[in-house]
Amino acid sequence: MPLIQARPHSREITDELAQRGIHPVMARILAARGIRRPEQMDISLASLLPYRELKGAEDMARRLADAIAAKKKLLIVADYDADGATACAVALRALREFGARVDYLVPNRFEYGYGLTPEIVHLARERQPDILITVDNGIASMAGVAEANRQGMEVLVTDHHLPADELPEAACIVNPNQPGCPFPSKNLAGVGVIFYVMLALRAELRQRGAFQGREEPNLAKLLDLVALGTVADVVKLDDNNRILVSQGLRRIRAGQACAGIRALLQVSSRDAGRASSYELGFMLGPRLNAAGRLDDMSLGIECLATDDPEQAMAMARQLDNLNRERREIEAEMQQSALEWLESFESGDSYSLSLYQPEWHQGVIGILAGRLKDKFHRPVIAFASGGEGKLKGSGRSIPGLHLRDALDLLSKRHPTLVERFGGHAMAAGLTIAEADFSAFAQAFEETVRGLLMPSDLEKTIDTDGELATADIQRELAQLLGAGVWGQGFPEPAFHGEFAVAEQRVVGERHLKLRLTKEGRTFDAIFFFHADPLPETVRVVYGLGLNDYNGTTTLQLTLRHWEPA
Repeated sequence: MPLIQARPHSREITDELAQRGIHPVMARILAARGIRRPEQMDISLASLLPYRELKGAEDMARRLADAIAAKKKLLIVADYDADGATACAVALRALREFGARVDYLVPNRFEYGYGLTPEIVHLARERQPDILITVDNGIASMAGVAEANRQGMEVLVTDHHLPADELPEAACIVNPNQPGCPFPSKNLAGVGVIFYVMLALRAELRQRGAFQGREEPNLAKLLDLVALGTVADVVKLDDNNRILVSQGLRRIRAGQACAGIRALLQVSSRDAGRASSYELGFMLGPRLNAAGRLDDMSLGIECLATDDPEQAMAMARQLDNLNRERREIEAEMQQSALEWLESFESGDSYSLSLYQPEWHQGVIGILAGRLKDKFHRPVIAFASGGEGKLKGSGRSIPGLHLRDALDLLSKRHPTLVERFGGHAMAAGLTIAEADFSAFAQAFEETVRGLLMPSDLEKTIDTDGELATADIQRELAQLLGAGVWGQGFPEPAFHGEFAVAEQRVVGERHLKLRLTKEGRTFDAIFFFHADPLPETVRVVYGLGLNDYNGTTTLQLTLRHWEPA
């Protein structure tokens, strides 16, 4: 049974925040998330970190301004996930407004793999570009950049992934995680990085007088895309990222989103006027990712780049159909994995490495995530990559930096991993099919050396118990207005309640009425149809439920155990 524990928070900081006008419960929540002063909650664009602190941004802006003036041909090389798609759309929209000759290329993950590889450079060469601009990739593309240089193409790298010991020999690199970059936020998504480069480019063009006689492009129009890519890529929502996401959500709620985002919300049956991080991360992101997982991310990029509502809707429907197909494939793979793991005792192992020949390469990341959640172990799932290769996608737990673990493994076993890259919580890699068993053993040994047994005990972090008097609509509205996500988790509380009523709705969900200290609360437990005992200890979120024009307070249960 998971251990329920309250997030620690400073009483002194909590009291100080409350004294400065923040709701006492919200003050406790914010203090537990590292907020030290109310100014950190300022979501105005004026509070964004300046682009001048992002190493290479001004240099890249000058190079792009020169290229635009010389009418050079630019080609964006994008990644095939939601971050890469939104980053590509941001670059396309901004550069076209700046007068650039620009097109894009996104690799098919099944033919070319990830990043600017030599094969992608040869494909790009057919378009005869002068300059290649990577978005959400490139920091690990040593061979690809070298090949582009040999072919006479200048390479500008924009990325956010962690670099290796060696950097590619690009003409310019913008990445907050590269050595020597003083940018305070190391958590920008790929779309955030290219947005900052476009801010620097606009300033450079302004200085050159490029906007005389015409209206200066409003880059705030791109913040809906920045918000979507930032949330979908599950980067940490630090102070700066929360500004980007908050401003993007404001535009979406105000009906100012691009045609593609409006269409994706519509096919998801979501109200744009009430859009939140949830819609971005769990509704729009998966539909975009489905294109890269099963087909070609060009469909997602075109959906986000068009201004034609009818075209956007047609493409959004295709993305929705691909997402349905992805869910079916995922369900089959998960069932296959669970059957294979029936004899697995989680106490015997610190990690899981799995491979089945029939698994789909585009869905192994989702499968790894599901199994990581179920077993609370780092998981790497592999699928056939053809030609005797396996493509792996991993997901990790708190306490294990997955990319660093793979780096350590590759140093100890130089011949096992052909290539790898990623973040703390997610990574991708390629190995030889014949080396799967050796890799699984080496990964297990590496993880054992980095984790303690206590790291494998699943915990549920909450914001403590909520006084019955505080379970009110006012607090629910405050929570609903917040921007929550990775590193800034949505608030949850725990407490004991009596179950007064319960019934199954929609065949899969439990609708309840819970009582505590003389008060009765409506509650819902999604994807849980089994009845609960008379008294329970639950973890729950506090929100509002709109039904038939009536808004009521509702508890959303996330976990239960006997009281």
